[in-house]
Amino acid sequence: MLVCLSPSCAPHPHLHLRAPARPYSACRGARGAGAVALCLRMPTTPEERRRRRPLPRFRDSPSSPSAAAPPALRPPPAATVPAARHQTPAARRRGSLREMRRLWWVCGGLGYWVQGFRCFPWLALNFHLARGIGLSPAGLQLVQNAGSVPLVSKPLFGVLSDAVYIGQAHRLPYISIGALLQLIAWGTLAIIPVTGETFPTQMACILIGNLGASVTEVVSDAVVTEFSRTQKAGVLQSYAFIALAAGSLLGNLAGGYVLLKTQEPKIMFTAFSVLLGFQLAMSLSTKETLPSSLGKSRRHTVKSSLAANLRKQFSNLMTAISEERIFYPLTWIMTSFAVVPILSGTMFCFQTQYLKLDPSIIGLSKVMGQLMVLSLTVLYNRYLKRIPLRRLTAVVQILYALSVLSDFVLVKQINLMLGIPNEIHVLCFSALAEALAQFKVLPFSVLLSSLCPSGGEGSLFAFFTSGLVFSAILSGVFGVGLSTLIGVSSADYSNLPFGILLQSLAALLPLGWISFVPGELSADEKVVI
Repeated sequence: MLVCLSPSCAPHPHLHLRAPARPYSACRGARGAGAVALCLRMPTTPEERRRRRPLPRFRDSPSSPSAAAPPALRPPPAATVPAARHQTPAARRRGSLREMRRLWWVCGGLGYWVQGFRCFPWLALNFHLARGIGLSPAGLQLVQNAGSVPLVSKPLFGVLSDAVYIGQAHRLPYISIGALLQLIAWGTLAIIPVTGETFPTQMACILIGNLGASVTEVVSDAVVTEFSRTQKAGVLQSYAFIALAAGSLLGNLAGGYVLLKTQEPKIMFTAFSVLLGFQLAMSLSTKETLPSSLGKSRRHTVKSSLAANLRKQFSNLMTAISEERIFYPLTWIMTSFAVVPILSGTMFCFQTQYLKLDPSIIGLSKVMGQLMVLSLTVLYNRYLKRIPLRRLTAVVQILYALSVLSDFVLVKQINLMLGIPNEIHVLCFSALAEALAQFKVLPFSVLLSSLCPSGGEGSLFAFFTSGLVFSAILSGVFGVGLSTLIGVSSADYSNLPFGILLQSLAALLPLGWISFVPGELSADEKVVI
């Protein structure tokens, strides 16, 4: 028996066996020997290649009436083919990349910019609480810290954002919810009367506004972290910090100017409400397309209950936090803020009530601080991220402790002895400590972005930022206790220099456990889990 598949053997037109080619002479030799041979030959002519085309099904005979393709298998007319099928894979990928860029700008660019611009209405709110209602320095600082309590709940929103989908998305819907809550809060503040009787309502609006801000900040951090996996380490975090600093810069500049010209906080509340409405509209009109979903379906099938998903996400968060390379840096950065008593409310009242500085000077000092943050961020992205993290952190912490003494110079009026007016000193040095404290967070954000496990971006960064907020609240409470202990009030600032010296010494305490920060690792070294 001989089975020879070659041009001279006339094979079945729809039987194709792929194997290495065999010479035709070998087939003929095998035929003469009476052996059973299988000759496999690769098609070389156009006619042979046409015979290899796959058909819907085998047919008994090429000449039979059933040889024609059945109607169900015929291609539909060109008019009935959806337009999306005519797109090439490259075109579909370009469309996905455009959607990803839009998502990045809504969450990363606009989200961080609006987050920084929140100082615009808060500057008006501080003047309103200090002058309109007449809160004491300790009372103003208590309101500031109590209003930040909703920001501590960020881990909950991070877990919800990672585990719970709304429709087919789990990032942008939360941006919309956060923007809506802030719009309600600041819109209400723009409407209600500015009196002491409405203070409970104003406090409720502050809490609701910060609750909405915590939601949007959590999602923005998660989106930036996920996008950063596709870029060089630290690049997107630097861009996000630049957007944050740019928003703060413009917010303080515009806030000081508007307060100087109008002395009306409601105008600033209304303007910020309009901006929040724009952010809400952008988030509702944007399609969620993340790098992890490129080339995949956006449908999310939940195979277990909501409670099971939440338990799993909480478990993953606890597992990530318990790792030493994450736990120790988090512990250091949080305690470095918590142990330093902040006297921000006291210094604000001293500058506005004792020194009688204009609101524009306070706003411009914040602008100078954000310019410092911008400069430090650009410098970090170019050069400083190559420095080992422990060494960089230690230097920044020492500079922060020294910068606190600028308030000591102002309170003791040493600047006047040197021929520097109070306005110039506040403008150039007042926000230096705040700028260094804000910049200190950037290297740790880059480090956590590289260590964060996939799928837990929202949870881990929400825990990180909420820990920073909780540390800031503790710092503010310690500041209130310190100012009360040394007897600082609106009528007596004589002991304020002593409090500033204690604050500067406390800023050096975190150097005692600087070993918690990785010694050799720099942000320029990408860590992959």
